[in-house]
Amino acid sequence: MSVEAYKFPGVFRVKDGERTSLATRSLVEGQSVYGEKVVKNEQGEFRLWSPRRSKLSAAIENGLTEMPIQPGSRVLYLGAASGTTVSHVSDVVGTSGLVYAVEFSPTTARGLIKLAGTRRNIITIVDDARYPLRYGPIVTGPIDVVYQDVAQSDQARILHDNVAAFCSYGAWGMIAIKARSIDSTLDASKVYNREVARLDELGLEVVERVDLEPYEKDHVFVVCRVREDVP
Repeated sequence: MSVEAYKFPGVFRVKDGERTSLATRSLVEGQSVYGEKVVKNEQGEFRLWSPRRSKLSAAIENGLTEMPIQPGSRVLYLGAASGTTVSHVSDVVGTSGLVYAVEFSPTTARGLIKLAGTRRNIITIVDDARYPLRYGPIVTGPIDVVYQDVAQSDQARILHDNVAAFCSYGAWGMIAIKARSIDSTLDASKVYNREVARLDELGLEVVERVDLEPYEKDHVFVVCRVREDVP
């Protein structure tokens, strides 16, 4: 088994024979967050990052070229659920970064709260991502990246409103667009095109778009950047 740095800071490739897997260096040694395999070598402990459990991992596996979440990043994560992907983002940003993890469901957020209890760089916010001003007092300082994985019909607007509340020119947005959550009657590609156009209208310049098949059906992952004219 070997561990090699991947093309993005904080992301690694674990090779075991013919099999390779994405991984992040664990911020908390001995911790498996959701049952993922943990491997060790002289560099430390690494948590395997399955593309079938994380849309960000799926996007990386499918050729993502822009990865604004890096060591030291301040990330606002919308739709954090129980913390599967959040835990890997926490690994990537490290002790010099911070993840504000927003989850609407108190029941789902229990796992997230437990995770944050072991990682100082995660701050849990149990609230509705559609209303960023409600949790504005908790989010201190500028946000570098707003990451969104929320199953709502107004995904573009939710991303915009959070970017407008917490980001400045040059900040990044990352969004997993779920076609069936937006319009189940239209062809998925038409939904994607409409949402991408909507992001542009809202002042978010789309710089990359990655289909998540075969890991996620009817999903596309979009990376965008805040323009000066974002309202």
